Amino acid sequence: MIDRFHVTSPTGDRRTDRTQLIAEDDHADHHPAQVPQGNGYGSVAVSLVDQPDGDQLLKTPDSAVGHSNLFLYHDEFKERPAIAGAISSIANYSSTIQQTPGDPDAKPVEKANLGTLMGVYLPCIQNIFGVILFIRMTWIVGTCGVVEGFLVVFCCCCVTMLTAISMSAIATNGVVPAGGSYFMISRALGPEFGGAVGILFYIGTTFAGAMYIIGAVEISLTYLFGPPMSLFGPDINDDFVKFNNYRVYGTMLLIVMGLIVFLGVKFVNKFAGVALFCVIGSIISIFVGVFVNFGGNTKAPICMLGSRLLSQVTEEYCIKDPVESPDIWNMYCERLSNFTDLHMNDTTPEMYKCDEYFQDNELNITQGIVGMKSGVIKKNLWNKYYDAGTAISNSTVESEYNLGGKPPKNQITVDIFASFTIIVGIFFPSVTGIMAGSNRSGDLADPQASIPVGTICAILTTSITYLASVILFAATVDPLLLRDKFGQSIGGSLVIGNVAWPHPKVIEIGSLLSTIGAGLQSLTGAPRLLQSIAKDGIIPFLEPMGVVSSRNEPVRALALTIGICQIAVLIGNVDAIAPLLSMFFLMCYGFVNLACALQTLLRTPNWRPRFKYYHWSLSLLGVVMCLGVMFMSSWYFALLAMFIAGLVYKYIEYRGAEKEWGDGIRGLALSAARFSLLRLEDGPPHTKNWRPQILILSKLDDKLNVKHKRLFTLASQLKAGKGLTIGCTVVQGEFGKMYGESQAARLSLKQVIESEQVKGFPEVVVNQSISQGICHMIQTSGLGGMKPNTVIVGWPNSWRKKEEDGTQVFVNTIRDAASGKMALLVPKGIQRFPDTGDSVKGNIDIWWIVHDGGLLMLLPFLLKQHRTWRKCRLRIFTVAQVEDNSIQMKKDLKTFLYQLRIDADVEVVEMHDSDVSAYTYERTLIMEQRNEMLHEMRVSKKSRSKMDGVATTLVEEFSQSATVDSLLDSSRHQDLGIPTQKSPSKVKFSEELNGDVDGEGGSSNVVENHVKPNVKREHKSMDSITPENANVRRMHTAVKLNEAIVAKSHDAKLVILNLPGPPKVVGKDKDCSYMEFLEVLTEGLERVLMVRGGGREVITIYS
Repeated sequence: MIDRFHVTSPTGDRRTDRTQLIAEDDHADHHPAQVPQGNGYGSVAVSLVDQPDGDQLLKTPDSAVGHSNLFLYHDEFKERPAIAGAISSIANYSSTIQQTPGDPDAKPVEKANLGTLMGVYLPCIQNIFGVILFIRMTWIVGTCGVVEGFLVVFCCCCVTMLTAISMSAIATNGVVPAGGSYFMISRALGPEFGGAVGILFYIGTTFAGAMYIIGAVEISLTYLFGPPMSLFGPDINDDFVKFNNYRVYGTMLLIVMGLIVFLGVKFVNKFAGVALFCVIGSIISIFVGVFVNFGGNTKAPICMLGSRLLSQVTEEYCIKDPVESPDIWNMYCERLSNFTDLHMNDTTPEMYKCDEYFQDNELNITQGIVGMKSGVIKKNLWNKYYDAGTAISNSTVESEYNLGGKPPKNQITVDIFASFTIIVGIFFPSVTGIMAGSNRSGDLADPQASIPVGTICAILTTSITYLASVILFAATVDPLLLRDKFGQSIGGSLVIGNVAWPHPKVIEIGSLLSTIGAGLQSLTGAPRLLQSIAKDGIIPFLEPMGVVSSRNEPVRALALTIGICQIAVLIGNVDAIAPLLSMFFLMCYGFVNLACALQTLLRTPNWRPRFKYYHWSLSLLGVVMCLGVMFMSSWYFALLAMFIAGLVYKYIEYRGAEKEWGDGIRGLALSAARFSLLRLEDGPPHTKNWRPQILILSKLDDKLNVKHKRLFTLASQLKAGKGLTIGCTVVQGEFGKMYGESQAARLSLKQVIESEQVKGFPEVVVNQSISQGICHMIQTSGLGGMKPNTVIVGWPNSWRKKEEDGTQVFVNTIRDAASGKMALLVPKGIQRFPDTGDSVKGNIDIWWIVHDGGLLMLLPFLLKQHRTWRKCRLRIFTVAQVEDNSIQMKKDLKTFLYQLRIDADVEVVEMHDSDVSAYTYERTLIMEQRNEMLHEMRVSKKSRSKMDGVATTLVEEFSQSATVDSLLDSSRHQDLGIPTQKSPSKVKFSEELNGDVDGEGGSSNVVENHVKPNVKREHKSMDSITPENANVRRMHTAVKLNEAIVAKSHDAKLVILNLPGPPKVVGKDKDCSYMEFLEVLTEGLERVLMVRGGGREVITIYS
């Protein structure tokens, strides 16, 4: 078997054996560790260690060193995980709420993995369709008319649709764990806004339960059981009797439902299915009945006195005759005094003195359900708004509907003053419940796909149903019967029930069960919402509500919920509860829209919703509509809701526990002035708030002009991160004597910053040492929360010519950035990077080898937000070793990208074990020979000065030598499609712009012959130098990885890859070797951006 670490020198000598080459570098500061347990790929898994600020630092086990083909990243793997091991952990991170560590017997949380239909669509349908549809919809249509009724429904549905679009954007902006809408709102808006909106949402849900309870009592008392059920008298149409019955029976029903929720939540969940069946079945029954009764029916005859509607008069008694219809006759007529002795059956109409209106008008019977064939929709087109106490009449003459202060007797009157705005407030609870799907996010198989589709489809379904019902009810039911809110004219029967097929009781019973089910859901959900708020600790006085029982039930929160619900039940009127309920939901929806609008306008890097069909203008329109509907419905209730929200906000701000959830509201501080700067926390921001605050290390020429303006162009193209940029340079000299030069340099930087449209400031430091000046700049630049976190430094093209300056400054800058926990961007070939006005079309290739916080994922996303790179397609490559499962790696990487909301093609490149090629070995030899020569040149100032002429001669000769392609071995030439050539025995380095390697045949005495005339010291020949084992392995990684990158990404418009860490051991030889490895790694690539993260997560899958 061939040993991949046995290599042969060009002279044929055996250099070393496998054991020696695997051995650690003699200068390394670590010891070999044992191979860790695998995670399915044969590699170690990433460990994310929580920090006090809620952020996460990257950790990896000390033993993560077994990557033979990636030895160049050997030091990185000791601190940062390889992608092969990390991708499984980060892609399959659980989104459910974990059990506490102190509960070893607790069973792990299992997701239900519900789909869009069962997990989102049907729950939303059940929660949106409610009691208003069954007991108020016909009255709304009759009072508003078709035109305004359609507008009422359309306006309310638009509010929820706009909110659903905003909610979909927020819900798909990362994984939404179990916790639903409260988690989504609080993490998007911050603890103050989140807590205030959470309390409003809780109160709204609690009041919804009260509305459902009162609705259920109204259905039972008015439509099912009637006067026998009344506790305060038989006249259930009287307000005193009616509302007191509602209060008593509502309290009793609340206690029963509270006990059910306390004792058996499983029953509640099972009953939800029954309630859903009742809702859907009832609605189908209604719509079928509309078409079955196309020509009308005789189920609902109504009795009219002239143009006025009468109550509780059956068809056989709707006549003006004292004998045939004594009840109605005696109601309007008094017997004359001289006929009082006669029996009722012996009287005639002439013996009575009757009410003037009764005497002048006739009683007549008409059918209430006339069907679409009748064309009655023409009579129902326009509104019929009247004051409370006026008679329900089909005449617009005032004397017909105005009773003139007379008692109404059995004439049905308007119970409340109605208007367009009032009816909007009454109807709006019918469209709430859109967050039922997001509440179940922890049980969804794919929340990011299911929540938008399921919620929007449910809203479309219910909206179409409501809008259709407006038209169909107006086309089927007589106008007078539509305005009869409680069905008094048809014997206390539900109006819509007489339209339904096959029997009115189907709707009455179905609506009762569905209403009770909705009430149970509210009483189940509200305590859990309150318990979530209390558990977060943002409102101290609510902390006792966070306690749960041994059955994991929020008993205390349930008790408080029942108490608040009882207050709403005592209101006793659905029409009074509904507008108040609307306020709380409208406030909640308004803040959801506001959150989406703000994050879209701020364009924070973490704002990457997978749902693309949203726009900030739609969200702002949603905010305006929510406020408009609030003040249209009831300005005093609107002010009350806003007062409660403001009170909770201020309480959390001044007394609440501090929380940092990485909310979008904090992003406002980045674009404000002094006030916002003072608010910014001085310390590392949350992952969701991380954005590149760039420090550009710029180099000036002799005339103090910026040499590489494209560094600023690149920073400008990254401005989608909305961060601040500082363009800085170091002027070498003494500060007291260089003030003028420093101001000139500052002006030069400012001109470039303005010309490249970079949002930032110039900064100049004067120092005797360039490296020390850069170090000071990295440590002290910025202010408070605006300190830079990312350094851009150009690649030193002439590092071989000016080794002491270029190499040492560059490598020290990398070390200083790492010490400051700052990310580092190194563009190579910066002059070939596109200008701001250019448009690039092609691929941006990301070679992801080390997981250093996700910066490699974030940078191409930010670049694609700029018009220059917008047309590019992202391709992500990662490297698999022999022991890795490349198929699973690709699957996990796709999952991770899906959760990050980043669209990219994925490919796993398999790097098989191979021998160290002669090319690799010879290139390492040349590198070390050069280092040896330069080391001896630095022995003393005297010898260094003597060597100046020799170095110049060497440079001139090396620049004329052949290119490195002549050194490639057969396998390398075949891989790259280059004709094979014989490998020479000698390699020299050119000093061209990109540091290419030149090869030239010749003896081993070439260097020696040049050196001897000027130096009294002999240098080792090439064959006498044995390269360090670690250097061979690092060069092997650079060569093999470069082959893979060139093969896959030779036509890419930009290649982004991990920058290997600098040598742990400080030394000029080590630094030169490091630069050579980077040169080999990036050979043959036009544009390269090498990236090294700051060791902190900068991208997250969470919202």
